[in-house]
Amino acid sequence: MSQTAGHADGEHVPDPLPAGPRMPAIVQTIAYWTRPTAFLERMRAHHGSRFTLRLLGLEPIVIISAAEEVREILLAPPEVLHPGEGGKIIEPLVGPTSVIVLDEQAHMEQRKLMLPPFHGKALARLSGLIGEFAEREVSSWPTSEPVALHPRLQRVTLEIILRVVFGLGRGSQLDALREVLTRILAFGDNPLAMLWTLPGVTSVGPGARQTRLLEEADRLIFALVEERRAETSPGDDVLSLLLAARHDDGSQMTDRELRDELVTALAAGHETTASQLAWAFTLLSQAPELTARLQREVDSEDEQELLSATIHEVMRMRPVLPNAEPRVVKKPTRIGDRTYPVGTTLYASTYLMHHDPSVYPEPYRFRPERFLESPPGTYTWIPFGGGRRRCVGASFAMLEMHAVLRAALARYDIHPVTARAERARRRGIITISPMRGATVVLESRVRSRRTPLPELQTATAP
Repeated sequence: MSQTAGHADGEHVPDPLPAGPRMPAIVQTIAYWTRPTAFLERMRAHHGSRFTLRLLGLEPIVIISAAEEVREILLAPPEVLHPGEGGKIIEPLVGPTSVIVLDEQAHMEQRKLMLPPFHGKALARLSGLIGEFAEREVSSWPTSEPVALHPRLQRVTLEIILRVVFGLGRGSQLDALREVLTRILAFGDNPLAMLWTLPGVTSVGPGARQTRLLEEADRLIFALVEERRAETSPGDDVLSLLLAARHDDGSQMTDRELRDELVTALAAGHETTASQLAWAFTLLSQAPELTARLQREVDSEDEQELLSATIHEVMRMRPVLPNAEPRVVKKPTRIGDRTYPVGTTLYASTYLMHHDPSVYPEPYRFRPERFLESPPGTYTWIPFGGGRRRCVGASFAMLEMHAVLRAALARYDIHPVTARAERARRRGIITISPMRGATVVLESRVRSRRTPLPELQTATAP
């Protein structure tokens, strides 16, 4: 880290923002929405490892992808860079007390309350439940015909997170929550999602409908919180654990805090994991030799080293969040050889750094062995972010991905529909998923007679 990185320094006069595209903001916004990874690649090719974008409704943002500068961003003191403020675009969904949109001490205190339900003994207790739902969903998938797996993966991840968060059995409460949350999260397919936080947008057209859906979700969640508070025998779901949690001053979480953290867990634990699994199936369909090795490992029930490495490689090649949490500069901050002024928003680009040949040789080649040779770097493998803001649910997401892939690999061979890899599309305000919905052909392993296409030597650039 440079001597002044991440610190205010009165002797440093802020530099001009890095160069970026000259096209109008509306054109940049459309390109950023419709071709998210390809647009980033093109901008890096023209402007280097840092460039400035201007998107409708947002202050200018600086995309940074040089590994050392990304590390400096992730390690900057919390009073210097504010990730919570940088994530305000999703505040209408997760709420003002969500761990995602808080900064400094407020963030650390809320984070401390959110960690136990997703780690240690609590996580171990969830393993069987997650495996059960994965097996049940995977066993229902159709064979011998093209099938878009992304919607099915969304179903299983939503089912798991609803049970884990609320501990609900089948019934009207679960059905009502599932329906309204599915409609809320589907709003992200609308380009207006990026503009939802602008004044007036939440009260007109699709924005107004989204606001009404959130009000209905809040009504259901607050009713569940009130009902659970009255129970004398708590469960081991996230809601029960948060009801038992205490702030540093001994106080309970308020209903508002509970609602915001529950919605955060639901949103963060559903679409991101479903999209990441969708990329896994897309990539595995193009890699028959690797898939066969994974099947042998799963069948043997040995330690799943190759499966773990494969998940790491999927998340390197196709991170569903293309950047770590945006950070708003609160004090003049030197990153690398440039000082950024107060108010600048910095994006540490996960996608671009993961595709930097100086960090990952042959970055467009799907090669899980790289993570058998050396473990993921703390600041160079960052699909869950890094530093103090690393995703609270990272271990939970990894457990879920292992369970779904194990169940599928044990049951099916996975074949591509075409030899061309799926391109990336934006789903939700911040998530990147396969454009064709991870469409593959599954064959029962005992009946598979299909000859797979040759393994691709390199993945196509986005």
